[in-house]
Amino acid sequence: MRARLLPLLVVLMAGVLLALGFPLAVSLAAAQQQRVVVDRIDDSARFAALAQFVIDAEGSGATGADERRDTLQLELARYQELYGIRVGIFYRDDNAMVRAPGWWQLPDSGEARRSFEEALAGRRSHDPGQVWPWQVDGRLLVVSPVVLDGDVVAVVATESPTDQMRARILHGWLLIAAGLAAAMLAAFGAALRLTGWVLKPVRTLDAAAHGIATGRMNSRVAAASGPPELRRLARSFNEMADNVEEVLEQQRAFVADASHQLRNPLAALLLRIELLALELPEGNEEIASVRTEGKRLAQVLDDLLDLALAEHASAEIKLTDIGALAAERVAAWRPYAEEKGVRLSETGRSAVTGWADPIALSSALDAVIDNALKFTPAGEEVEVSVSAEGSSALVVVADRGPGLTEEELLRVGDRFWRSGRHQNVKGSGLGLSISRALLATGGGTISYAKNPPHGLRVTVAVPRTGPDTG
Repeated sequence: MRARLLPLLVVLMAGVLLALGFPLAVSLAAAQQQRVVVDRIDDSARFAALAQFVIDAEGSGATGADERRDTLQLELARYQELYGIRVGIFYRDDNAMVRAPGWWQLPDSGEARRSFEEALAGRRSHDPGQVWPWQVDGRLLVVSPVVLDGDVVAVVATESPTDQMRARILHGWLLIAAGLAAAMLAAFGAALRLTGWVLKPVRTLDAAAHGIATGRMNSRVAAASGPPELRRLARSFNEMADNVEEVLEQQRAFVADASHQLRNPLAALLLRIELLALELPEGNEEIASVRTEGKRLAQVLDDLLDLALAEHASAEIKLTDIGALAAERVAAWRPYAEEKGVRLSETGRSAVTGWADPIALSSALDAVIDNALKFTPAGEEVEVSVSAEGSSALVVVADRGPGLTEEELLRVGDRFWRSGRHQNVKGSGLGLSISRALLATGGGTISYAKNPPHGLRVTVAVPRTGPDTG
């Protein structure tokens, strides 16, 4: 969940920072350009004042007009040489009074012409368009009127290079970018801690729910951190788990007590049946039928008690050699298989490890192998194979019995369920249920499939990674 939530928070925070950073960068560039424009306006005002003396002398026919013009030309030349700024004073007919350098003319562009006409109208030209750091040929044109006796008699124009201004803008942008990067790192760290704080109870809750789903009914959530809503959810989950565990415990206790308490009266009943049989002729079919049903009832009670104990038992999960354990169970069942005339073989890998309760896994394999041998006719084979597939260690028990239909495969393993075709085979219908309960305590599973051309294929799977590492 963190992998989905964290990018969302990062994208939102990046969007906010960029929404703040772009206007700041534009404002910085505009401020730097405005600073240059104001300086050019001040310089233009000084040149306009000098130009007034020249134009006044020319208009009155006074001597010294040429000298004043030469002085003004020298002033512009020094200004251009010192600052690299092209400057000129132009009459209303576009002819130059003085300029530096001597070849410079107003740029032949619509913006320059519009600025010149605005100055002739007595207004300072509008601010030039923004020059950005990547515009290497950009220059700033500032035009101001020269007013004498209330009339615009000339125009002062300056065209400034923008190298230094663009460098200052770029430097400011780099500082803004560094600040945004630092803020982004800080925001990422905060988002990381925030998602961890929010999702830690969720992960704990998920682990506890998985534990209960796999049979570890004592799994609980420590509701000590996270948002108040999640802490309240954790407390509610613990209360629910307590209630479920209590109900299951009552159910298990009832089954165990009932099966235990019924064994004594059943044993007494069977004993009385045997005493009664002594009074009847030998070979009486009714007595034989009663004996068979009594023994079957005793087997059912024993299996019920085993099932209750299996569901109640706590697993001691540890790293187990699955191959060696399967080989041990095959060796233990081989004499019984030979007695029935069934070949019991072992194939697959001999060294496969997994995390399981060895006692519970052994009991589950015993139930599965017993079931396979029970339904496999003489002369056929039961094959036990061990393998590793992904994150699971597998023990597959394949028999050559009659097998099950697709509908029966959906019900196999249910308590007391037996196929209608196998009612004459000894059993209570609880063996595979006991196997499933034993495996669930250690996080294992059991599944069923057809074994072509005929037979049943039972797959017992246990995890290859421990509860703390998986």
